[in-house]
Amino acid sequence: MTDVLDLDRYFERIGFTGKAAPDLATLTAIHAAHVDAIPFEGINPLLRRPVDLDLPSLQRKLVESRRGGYCYEHNAVLRAALEAIGFKVTGLGGRVRWNAPPDSPLGPKTHMLLKVDLPEGPYLADVGFGACVLDAPLRLVADVEQTTAMGTYRITETDGRLWLAVKRAGGWRMMYVFDLVPQLQSDYEIGNWYTSTNPSVPFPTTLVVERVTRERRFKLVNRHLIVEARDGEQMSTRTLESARELRQVLDETFNVASPVPVEELWAIINRTQT
Repeated sequence: MTDVLDLDRYFERIGFTGKAAPDLATLTAIHAAHVDAIPFEGINPLLRRPVDLDLPSLQRKLVESRRGGYCYEHNAVLRAALEAIGFKVTGLGGRVRWNAPPDSPLGPKTHMLLKVDLPEGPYLADVGFGACVLDAPLRLVADVEQTTAMGTYRITETDGRLWLAVKRAGGWRMMYVFDLVPQLQSDYEIGNWYTSTNPSVPFPTTLVVERVTRERRFKLVNRHLIVEARDGEQMSTRTLESARELRQVLDETFNVASPVPVEELWAIINRTQT
């Protein structure tokens, strides 16, 4: 396997059958198909396994296997696919704000996102923000509400930084803050190491899985399965009671094949959850 993504196999994995061209229609279709077919999941950090960011490893895991990954993996694969099609793509870094108090200081850049330059202008593409996976690319413009099939988003600018927020029933919720400084692969390697090993980050201690279709958002946090409609409207919640139920949900809802016996995952989440 080379360092060039097998584009045909990627298209097969996400179910994309259209004509690929470096345009907005292709970007939008691939973005939606990717988050529907390849789940966000952080099983490797939970198992204390490394998260490899070289393209052959990413293709084996996300494309050739029934696995997903988190931001560095998802957006690296998407970037490789878009560049193979002919898009101009720049990798950026974001500082996560999802659970941060509004007045708390900014943390490190631990999120990967993409800027895609199109004739219509620059777009933000991001298939790997696990708390609220984007189902469509967004125009990289400030102070405009942008609606997708599954949400309403807004980018604002303050002191040279761009802030992405999503609308919820209780108001706007901040997702992350970023700038337009291109990131090096070494930047991502450092962020990836921190995110996959630091106990203050959810992934080493919490099972997190997410998938977004054109009508529903499915989230699994340890034993809790949540189904949401547009704008985060909660449709149902369910607490898994056994490893058998976990296996069924991973298989049928998220299309994830656990790299270890599901009983091992079940034991870990029951030890670590609070």
